[in-house]
Amino acid sequence: MSFDDLRAYCLSKPATTESLPFDETTLVFKVAGKMFALSDMESRPMRVSLKCDPERAVLLREEHAAIEGAYHMNKRHWNTVTSDGSLRDSLIRELIDHSYELVVAGLPKAVRQTLG
Repeated sequence: MSFDDLRAYCLSKPATTESLPFDETTLVFKVAGKMFALSDMESRPMRVSLKCDPERAVLLREEHAAIEGAYHMNKRHWNTVTSDGSLRDSLIRELIDHSYELVVAGLPKAVRQTLG
């Protein structure tokens, strides 16, 4: 998956915004103001940090060398996924979906209802 593919997929999610709150190259994707993905636009291969259920995060790290605890993030809840060719794009999209869904589930009910 390329960075452009990642960006397009994240922005296809309802109520997603993007911003550069940390520096000029780290693009952050948020839903209702809560971060669900971040990626350095200049990183090659493309790397994206995604929220993940803690138990699943551990399993993914054990199964895939391209998935590790996210740098500068709570490693219990965040993984960094490297698109180095060893992971199917469909798995990366599934992990983006999972991250987005976790964040949405943590939003207040009234906010969730506005998302559809």
